Amino acid sequence: MNDAQHISFMEEALIEAKLASDKGEVPIGAIIVHDGKIIARAHNHTEQDQDPLFHAEILAIHEASSYLGLRRLNNCTMYVTLEPCIMCAGAIVLARIPELYIACKDPKTGAVSSLYELLSDTRLNHQCSIHYGLLEEDSSILLKTFFRQLRNGDIKKTVSSRFEHE
Repeated sequence: MNDAQHISFMEEALIEAKLASDKGEVPIGAIIVHDGKIIARAHNHTEQDQDPLFHAEILAIHEASSYLGLRRLNNCTMYVTLEPCIMCAGAIVLARIPELYIACKDPKTGAVSSLYELLSDTRLNHQCSIHYGLLEEDSSILLKTFFRQLRNGDIKKTVSSRFEHE
């Protein structure tokens, strides 16, 4: 793939991140590409569904695995707007995703290079090719704006009605 294609795919991940932000979720989006085609797209749903597992990367891996009927995504590429956490990096290893594009690093919870280096750890049975910085500024601005608005009380987190207490 060429640079324009990689940028286009990261733009799609940013669209997902914006959808998350619109719902009061931390604006992280992920897509998975197979044979030049998007087969999965997701954004965070942790607040909406009150489930700590519903990160964009986890949801995208689940969707891609369902689409392909495979638990190993050997011929896929993931694009994500923020460096994956420990849980998501572990899922990338387990799914055997060979290539990962990350818009910006996460110095607080990043498990790809910021705090840990799970995807390049040779003690694990899978390593991933990692590319940073694709649309980094766009992703960073989206995250900073979201957290500023959250601190100012401009964002109301939404909870799906099926999880509301009576």
